[in-house]
Amino acid sequence: MNTVAASAPGFLSAATRFLFFTGKGGVGKTSLSAAAAIALADAGRRVLLVSTDAASNLDEMLGVPLRNQPVDVPGVPGLAVLNIDPDAAAEAYRLRVLAQLGANAGEDERATVREQLSGACTTEIAAFDEFAALLAQEGGGWDHVIFDTAPTGHTLRLLSLPKAWSGFLAGNDRGASCLGPHSGLKMQETRFNAALAALSNAAITTVVLVTRPDPRPMQEAARTADELHALGLSNQRLVVNGVFRASRPDDVTAQALETLGRDAMAHMPQALARLPRDEVPLRAFDTVGLPALRALLGGGPMPTAMPDAATGLAPLPAEPLSRLADELAAMGHGLIMVMGKGGVGKTTIAAALAVGLVQRGHSVHLTTTDPAAHVAETLNGSLPNLKVGRIDPKAETQAYIDKIMATRGKALDEQGQALLLEDLQSPCTEEVAVFHAFSRVVNEARSAFVVLDTAPTGHSLLLMDATGAYHRQMMQQYEGSTNAAHIITPLMRLQDASMTHVILVTLPEVTPVSQAAALQDDLRRAKIEPWAWVINKSVAATGTTDPLLQARLAGEHRQTTRIAGGLARRTFVLPWLAEPPVGVQALGVLAAPSASTAATPRL
Repeated sequence: MNTVAASAPGFLSAATRFLFFTGKGGVGKTSLSAAAAIALADAGRRVLLVSTDAASNLDEMLGVPLRNQPVDVPGVPGLAVLNIDPDAAAEAYRLRVLAQLGANAGEDERATVREQLSGACTTEIAAFDEFAALLAQEGGGWDHVIFDTAPTGHTLRLLSLPKAWSGFLAGNDRGASCLGPHSGLKMQETRFNAALAALSNAAITTVVLVTRPDPRPMQEAARTADELHALGLSNQRLVVNGVFRASRPDDVTAQALETLGRDAMAHMPQALARLPRDEVPLRAFDTVGLPALRALLGGGPMPTAMPDAATGLAPLPAEPLSRLADELAAMGHGLIMVMGKGGVGKTTIAAALAVGLVQRGHSVHLTTTDPAAHVAETLNGSLPNLKVGRIDPKAETQAYIDKIMATRGKALDEQGQALLLEDLQSPCTEEVAVFHAFSRVVNEARSAFVVLDTAPTGHSLLLMDATGAYHRQMMQQYEGSTNAAHIITPLMRLQDASMTHVILVTLPEVTPVSQAAALQDDLRRAKIEPWAWVINKSVAATGTTDPLLQARLAGEHRQTTRIAGGLARRTFVLPWLAEPPVGVQALGVLAAPSASTAATPRL
């Protein structure tokens, strides 16, 4: 077996069997995990690269279709890629649980179990089950298993599940509805315990915390480091991705970008400063394709510059954010859902639109479904007629448990109440509680403005799945009833274009644009039509002359042309800003009603 290059980053030269790449959305987890997998395979190792992100774009990066079984990557002997597909995992899980019932089980019993296993919670548990099987080393033979995880909040939940389920299963002799009957529960207990042991073993598991040289993702990485340490995952490394050094002292944009990075590195949280650290420079190329991924970590020559596909084509007509706020304000009320890949600036856009609507005389509820929940930090202040909230999973779960105990539990004796409370301690309860809170927010938009900063794509799609499952359940329950015509579910509210406006946020880069396009396809399948796209952090209008940034601008032009080619019905733009827009005043400037809304910037 070959060794990796002496100049390779420490997370490669000291690679353990399991490597988890995690961090805030948009920091480069997928690029780095794919580049690491290729480097280890090139060194003669057998490597499995696993995506746990429902919105993964590994297929685009590697040029291979993702499946729920390992697929060999052409051009990289020894490397296979696997996507944990939630739907396929859920069906496989249902079949395994049903098989435990035995030949004597009647059709009614089987139908009851299948119904128990039909919710979004089962989908999450089934996906986790696939993940746990890899950690338990079932079907091993791989030298390294590298996990490209979903953005931080979702990943923390995934990594906490072995401990949560192991605790719940200990001494539980009855079972939980979202896992099916007792036989299904006990079938998983050994696997969950093995997964927990693997995660806690520093000799075989390393967590690679990925960040950008930027205060916000660094703060999130520090919180993640502390939370994972509390879960027993103590073997951690830090990778700072996209480190930039300006080459022209007179380029204001380049100098500002370098200064921001240097300041962030100098003042990084102590939880990160004490970790072993690797730095990866900002590259001039998109990290798509094997040559680019090999070059990312210095394992291959830099790709030659691609011709600018936008040359000679009409620029993208993109309106300012103030115009978007004007048009939304004219609606009078409604739900504004800001969606997109993690790290594209959804929270900033959502907060700016909320402040802009207040500036135009409306009362607004700004809330979030994102486990990372940065809305309050972004606002950094208060504003009359602006209510700020959060769908907090822990608080919502406790409120849901209290409500069930006060209603259903009231009719039970002491033993029955104890059994009901035991069932409600299941991690599945959180999914149900969050959906109910989301439904309340959707309903509130009937008479007021609600701006919803959603979680990163994969987590939001799970919430959409729960919304669709509830809709189907209600339609089946009232089918043929005289009340059917009066049933209005949260999904129907989301499908109502007069009430719900979905804003897709992207960066002018290949991965965020591809994921925004995929999200748009998913929404359209649910009969939810996105209303507009916002391109955030555009560098095209800054006039930079820095060679590296100039090279990256070619990629930006390709993506804006791609958006103009039919992806977006309406497009709005927010330029890259040397000073991050934090605070009510700064956010108000982005969407302020003024004469500037008459101007149309062009990229």
